[in-house]
Amino acid sequence: MKRMHLHVSVDDLAKSITFYNTLFGATPTVQKTDYAKWMLDDPFVNFAISARGAKAGLDHIGIQVEKSDELAEIKTRLEQADMAMLSQEGTTCCYAKSDKHWVQDPSGIAWETYQTLESSPTFNDAVTDTAENTACCAPTQTIQLTLTKGKTEHDNKSNCC
Repeated sequence: MKRMHLHVSVDDLAKSITFYNTLFGATPTVQKTDYAKWMLDDPFVNFAISARGAKAGLDHIGIQVEKSDELAEIKTRLEQADMAMLSQEGTTCCYAKSDKHWVQDPSGIAWETYQTLESSPTFNDAVTDTAENTACCAPTQTIQLTLTKGKTEHDNKSNCC
């Protein structure tokens, strides 16, 4: 089963949590000092917000899968679309360890496809985990992608969501 994922950067986490609690009629399933996530069944979406130094607004869109074969299927479709792609295995981001693939759509919007493997006590794997240097790591913010014969070369110091 696949679930739509939306991640929004916010200026004021507390006010945003209050707003989204009211909008969704639910409280976050994960809440940290810089992050909150609602795993909603109606609508079926993984909606996350963070206050980690990125410009406020849409950070990235994604598709979360439950099984590795679903992730492989999406990866194959992305490869067929001839898009530059960054693949990460066992990376920690957004308080979870995941396998994922990143692309940017033709307008530059970051898309993340991923399978969550387990939760994590830290936002990411960065040695120094501060909001200034670890805003969510969608490719538009921290990764320069270059497609080379189906393989991706990248300059990435953070393994974030």
